[in-house]
Amino acid sequence: MAIKLILLIVFFSLFIGIGLYCRRHSTDVNGFVLGGRSVGPWLTAFAYGTSYFSAVIFVGYAGQFGWKYGIAATWAGLGNAFLGSLLAWAVLGRRTRIMTQHLDSATMPDFFGKRFDSKALKLAASVITFIFLVPYTASLYNGLSRLFGMAFSVDYSVCVIVMAVLTGIYVIAGGYMATAINDFIQGCIMLVGIVAVILAVLNSKGGFMAAYTAMAKVTDPAVTETPGMFASFFGPDPVNLLGVVLLTSLGTWGLPQMVQKFYAIKSEKSISTGTVVSTFFAVIVAGGCYFLGGFGRIFATSEQVAEGGFDSIVPTMLSGLPDILIAIVVILVLSASMSTLSSLVLTSSSTLTLDFIKGNIVKDMDEKKQVFVMRILLVIFIAISVIIAIVQYRTNVTFIAQLMGVSWGALAGAFLAPFLYGLYWKGTTAVACWCSFLFSTIVMIANIFVRSSFPKLLQSPINAGAFCMIAGLIIVPLVSLFTKKPDQGLVDSAFASYNKKVVVPQSEALADGEEA
Repeated sequence: MAIKLILLIVFFSLFIGIGLYCRRHSTDVNGFVLGGRSVGPWLTAFAYGTSYFSAVIFVGYAGQFGWKYGIAATWAGLGNAFLGSLLAWAVLGRRTRIMTQHLDSATMPDFFGKRFDSKALKLAASVITFIFLVPYTASLYNGLSRLFGMAFSVDYSVCVIVMAVLTGIYVIAGGYMATAINDFIQGCIMLVGIVAVILAVLNSKGGFMAAYTAMAKVTDPAVTETPGMFASFFGPDPVNLLGVVLLTSLGTWGLPQMVQKFYAIKSEKSISTGTVVSTFFAVIVAGGCYFLGGFGRIFATSEQVAEGGFDSIVPTMLSGLPDILIAIVVILVLSASMSTLSSLVLTSSSTLTLDFIKGNIVKDMDEKKQVFVMRILLVIFIAISVIIAIVQYRTNVTFIAQLMGVSWGALAGAFLAPFLYGLYWKGTTAVACWCSFLFSTIVMIANIFVRSSFPKLLQSPINAGAFCMIAGLIIVPLVSLFTKKPDQGLVDSAFASYNKKVVVPQSEALADGEEA
């Protein structure tokens, strides 16, 4: 217990100190929200990765999908690395950085408003962002509480409140720069921690081959009659596994708190370095989490899962570890959760202030007032998420993965296609964006309240979210072809950002008229 407490005290003291130190970077809107658009590749890559992976992944998704698909759940982690990180950086990183700076956009809703010259589109995007980030935030607390309860026997409400207060302190004080620096430290903890935990857990069953052999012997007639499926390449249910891969990987392309990381990156070189670092981080952390969860059936019984839910699987796997490793696990998951929480609350408060309140409710807001309002909203948003998390836990409404699935599905389904096409295609129309917004939000809200009316494949929030993302990629170009074309001057102005001439070193480009 002493070791655990000492590590936690050091952990919290360090992050709060960094938050206070970074106050000088958060005196204006650009500094508070984007770190002055001068954040280097390593900080950006780790900020992207730590915002991506939280207790939802480690406790909720790893447990649930490892139980359902066995070791094949590792595909979800690899999808996160190569679709959700590598391809996202390659496709979105550079263009997002260039166009958002050209449009002087600090948030995703602001991008929609300026790119399509639609104040209504901007307001709608800000409302969708705020509403659907709430269940995601609540799910972070739930996953963390399971491990704190195991390690310290602390009441869930205490865990939630302490985590919320401490995260709020360093985000409110230091803004994006404090979040980015802390994310880097938290990311290093996650990298070391996940490797140590995997080795320890598998070693408790005699090593990898012994654990794999045990998994090959696991059977569950309720899932499949075929022996060895939980240790097979694609698992017992490859179709639903594909839905998990798509939602958790492509989903990042449309999540405001993820895409906004590209707004702040420093330079062209930073994007190349960040792509590699972010992919490596995702392979280790996401791949490791799902790989570990894939062995859940040799640690937990069906009766334990029926009683405690899927969220109890990973804590059960970890409960027999030595105290020092339990302490590492707690710090690991705390790091993952606090980094994601800080990103979510910063995104929500900045979106509500800059895109909804400024110019609509309060007509005249100077820089200092905007930053002040964002800090107030940070407190309010954290308080709301804490209340929802505690109520959800007491009433046991749903699982962690379902909360995250609804949130990711609505946000990514609504924003992915309009944002992607907005960066690349001049023919994208505001009406097409509206159709994408409405389709995904209506489908995901309906999935909450009338889930039984959906086709069997889409009753899962995971599959419904993946369906919304794919549908958006079809809806946006189709509607754009049959609706009024955007103003040519507006489009040319936005895309002029890609044609701006810059001076580069001779090693990167030849001067006009020279031959290689």
